[in-house]
Amino acid sequence: MTTNSSIIVDSPESIPESIQPLDRLRSVLEEAGDALVVFSGGVDSALLLTVAVEVLGDKVVALTADSPTFPPEERDAAVDFAKNLGVRHLVVDALELEREGYRANAGDRCYHCKTELFELASLWADRVGLTWVMDGTIVDDLGDDRPGLQAAKEQRVRHPLLEAGFTKKDIRSTSKSLGVSVWNKPAFACLGSRFPVGTEVTLERVVKVQRIESVLRIFGFSKFRVRYHKIGEQTMARIELGEDELSEVFREGIREAIVERCLEEGFTWVTLDLLGYRLGGAGVSS
Repeated sequence: MTTNSSIIVDSPESIPESIQPLDRLRSVLEEAGDALVVFSGGVDSALLLTVAVEVLGDKVVALTADSPTFPPEERDAAVDFAKNLGVRHLVVDALELEREGYRANAGDRCYHCKTELFELASLWADRVGLTWVMDGTIVDDLGDDRPGLQAAKEQRVRHPLLEAGFTKKDIRSTSKSLGVSVWNKPAFACLGSRFPVGTEVTLERVVKVQRIESVLRIFGFSKFRVRYHKIGEQTMARIELGEDELSEVFREGIREAIVERCLEEGFTWVTLDLLGYRLGGAGVSS
């Protein structure tokens, strides 16, 4: 992938504050000239993709990485969004579970995940004749422990939303004003984030978590995580829900169905975390 690093910026400080983030984003994209947008289906990348298509037209390609750590419901939603937007969309297999560093989950799991993702994106950018790989990193991400940002730097990935100075608040408000259908979608992290640091991430374990989360989706829960804990030879599924949805577990039939699925997946204990859904609830970054 050919890039010109002289126009990549690491922060929005050099951009005049008098220019609105959306206008800045349009300028950044126009300057770039083309884009392969790494598209997860979340609100950040959805806004980036929407504006990129507006500015660059057919010089934009979306890429979604498909793997067992990405629930099929999320993949299908990303496919539908891209189809409705009318953008060329590549869904490619990602193999982060084959990376020893990812499976070991020693605190830098996200680095190995993003390295897999951005290497794939760079490969496909070259194949389709695009110069830039872009992702949905925003200003708020700079305050977190984000090993994935190092992977992005190594693969020379641009962050147009960051360059334009977008905060999470800006993302939500701008997406709503533009009619981006996922403007209020809860944040999502790959299923590898359900495992505490030091707990090996395996295909078998990921599938167990994914199947239980699918049950939660079916019952209409919107903000949730199923955290995997290994205690000696036994395992526990710790379920986090948004505070406004905690009581919904006790509607007729729901608790029983969740417990049944957890037991079928081999968990010894099934617990509901009364603290509710929160970032970092498994001792990881999301």
